[in-house]
Amino acid sequence: MRSALLIVLGLVIGILGSVFTFSALHQRTPLPKAVMTVMAYHSSELHHAVKAGQCDAATIATNLARLQSAALDIPGAFKGAERPFLDASDKLQGTIGSAVTAAPTTCAALATALQPVDDACDSCHKRFR
Repeated sequence: MRSALLIVLGLVIGILGSVFTFSALHQRTPLPKAVMTVMAYHSSELHHAVKAGQCDAATIATNLARLQSAALDIPGAFKGAERPFLDASDKLQGTIGSAVTAAPTTCAALATALQPVDDACDSCHKRFR
């Protein structure tokens, strides 16, 4: 009876220890996912504007500026990332900067400015995801 109780007690302690360990392992910083979510939101807003044919210059500028701001957070969000990933991040920041500098005011200009940004995003996601 005593040995059965000790075995059950050992199993309970083992299960609790496993639960606490897995919980601790899953509590990572949500910043990388948050940065990508913000970028996806602003990118989709710009794409929806092009598809709807409603490209307001102020809205375009705001979404591009916020997309650029989020892209600048990538190196800080992915601390410890390897050099190829950081190079891809720099490329993305450059393409977004070019889109901001171009200051598109029409849907056609916005679509043209977004194409290099989409290509940079796609290449990074294919390579590092």
